[in-house]
Amino acid sequence: MNIALITYNDNGFYHTLSPENEDDLLIKFLNSKEFNVEKIVWNTPVVNWEHFDLAILKSPWDYFNLIEDFYQWLRVLEEKKVKLLNPIATVRWNADKHYLKDISESGLGVAKCIFLEKGIEISLKNYFNSLGFSKLIVKPAVSGGSKNTFKVTSENVAEINLQLNELLKKESYILQPFLKEIEEAGEWSFLFFGGEYSHALLKKAKEGDFRVQHSFGGTIHPQEPPVHLIETAKKYVDQFAKGCLYARVDGVLVNNEFQLMELELIEPFLFLETNPNSYENYYQALLKTYEVL
Repeated sequence: MNIALITYNDNGFYHTLSPENEDDLLIKFLNSKEFNVEKIVWNTPVVNWEHFDLAILKSPWDYFNLIEDFYQWLRVLEEKKVKLLNPIATVRWNADKHYLKDISESGLGVAKCIFLEKGIEISLKNYFNSLGFSKLIVKPAVSGGSKNTFKVTSENVAEINLQLNELLKKESYILQPFLKEIEEAGEWSFLFFGGEYSHALLKKAKEGDFRVQHSFGGTIHPQEPPVHLIETAKKYVDQFAKGCLYARVDGVLVNNEFQLMELELIEPFLFLETNPNSYENYYQALLKTYEVL
């Protein structure tokens, strides 16, 4: 089977613990299973898609900066009937954080959020009372890697308000309460392959920061989570990641209740090196998922 592993044109801007190693080690593992895997930059102008039996999204880490190009790329794949994992319709839905509304309306736990739509003018001070929190987080509805993400407090609210009203002229934003639990206990990530649980970890921000990504000094801590948390995380996958090769459920415990922060279905780092069974889990899920395409 010929597989295109979809990545991005690496200009050194996005960093994780070992982004190239995860991609390369995964390719090495899959090739050992008699696959033929080739890296393809998603926005390469000309690709012979007929050569590939399957395309797998892995690290298109700049898609949110080029979102209209990315949507057009998805349309091209549809026209050419390229088999993409995760499925194109799911990827399109997951690219904009408005998807959190759908999950919340389903009854599953989601961290409180308010969408600030493009073109409106807002006063951030009003949201401290309406949400009942003294600190807020704002970020674009289409984003990743903490792009244009701000922590808002009474000390910087006027400055951030000016910046945000300018940014809202171009795109929508999402506003959420700052959860102290992320600072104190960390954010959970549960990895699922083919709808089945694989492994989990806690991501913790460095002291004085709120961003858990390793590029901002965050650390990862592999965990064996309690069964009830795995079962809770699986509910999000069962309902909103059907037919997906991979899914990462990111969330935090608030008063012992799991609240979703993100359901990552496009380009999450998979932390494959943190579990000895992860590569085999991925491979088995790939076989099963491909069979039903």
